Amino acid sequence: MAELTWQTKQAAFPLSGVLETEAVVYPQGHGYPHAPAHNRLIRGENLAVMSALLAEHENRIDLIYTDPPFFTNRHYPARIGQDEDSRRPSEWQLAEGYPDHWPDINAYLDMLYPRLVLMHRLLAPSGTLYLHLDWHANAYARLLLDEIFGAERLLNEIVWVYHGPSPIRSAFNRKHDTILVYTKTDQYTFNVDAVRQPYDKNTVKTFASSTKAGFGKVPDLERGKVPEDWWYFPVVARLHRERTGYPTQKPEALIERILIASSNPGDVVADFFAGSGTTAVVAARLGRKYIANDAGWRSFYTTQSRLAARTVEPFCVQVLSSGESESDLHHLVSPISGIAHHPVRLERSADRLLVILDEELSNLLEYWEVDPDYDGQLFRSAVQVTRERNKKIIQNVAQLPDMPGSRPVCVRWVDLKGEQAQFLLEKPAGGLPAASG
Repeated sequence: MAELTWQTKQAAFPLSGVLETEAVVYPQGHGYPHAPAHNRLIRGENLAVMSALLAEHENRIDLIYTDPPFFTNRHYPARIGQDEDSRRPSEWQLAEGYPDHWPDINAYLDMLYPRLVLMHRLLAPSGTLYLHLDWHANAYARLLLDEIFGAERLLNEIVWVYHGPSPIRSAFNRKHDTILVYTKTDQYTFNVDAVRQPYDKNTVKTFASSTKAGFGKVPDLERGKVPEDWWYFPVVARLHRERTGYPTQKPEALIERILIASSNPGDVVADFFAGSGTTAVVAARLGRKYIANDAGWRSFYTTQSRLAARTVEPFCVQVLSSGESESDLHHLVSPISGIAHHPVRLERSADRLLVILDEELSNLLEYWEVDPDYDGQLFRSAVQVTRERNKKIIQNVAQLPDMPGSRPVCVRWVDLKGEQAQFLLEKPAGGLPAASG
């Protein structure tokens, strides 16, 4: 079999690293504080994260969807401005989303090759890999996957077709991506009846009017057909309700078809280039367990915000550690510069406690959350507040659940620049509480 080689190609090998559970998030308080968390959101470089997962998950992940950088040699910005006119991109407030820039194709393949090898190791014998790329590097990737999986394990080459504006005037507009689908063995999951769709009304009309249509073969028109290997789904456009502002976000309908076809309820679905978190959100909605991993803070908090707002199943927040020291998230800075010394406080409202953030602070935050009974070790998030699209400020008041216990209330947040902070607030015995940074 032909094999793709390049000067710096090396055998893939696992890296050392430990996954440390830093928090458990109970979306909107569901299951707080004791419900088990089977889902995982992991921040860290994915080669090391996948290496750390081998001990527990080698040959056990049922489906991997991966949407890595495409070798476009571009830097993709994220929209962070609020209440902006989506029809005027020149006025948008932008920040670094993620880079897709490489010295050459060799450097790109040095990144991609070992990660595909580890994905193969993590897949269950009945598992499937969906690798999402476009014309820049899909030909190279197919040769790598032929080497890793075996050429006979190519199940489909899916073309995702979409519309949108294009500056190209010297060639046909490039309006499709390629999704390469490989199975680990010939005993793979494919739920054919779950993905059937209705026949086109013209097809139904044709068979109703002629017994000779279809060269003598009459399909089961009521059952519907299996989709072709070209799919049309609209992109997540500027005004789309799914829009997070994260660049290159994929539509939920696209991921939903993949998960329905190649996994079952209760299966483990992984995405090691999680981006905006679409795979995890759809997996949770469909009753699958998920592992979502990305190295970038914007991806991490975009995904966490979506999961907190859109799902109900608890999930662990894990960070990559060397195993020799505590993670960075155990050493969060306290005040944000320019804000009052105590930008958060507790107040009584009838028999409940409210957490109230300084209004000036609410202009700067991307996400904040509360552990009502913090033990100083594991942060259990019972309240999450996310920034709504097209809102200038984030909600600055949250009601705590009716929780016994005398331990401090812990408030954590991340601002629009990715800076993290936390404050501890002592519960009141009688009057109003005192704050400590």
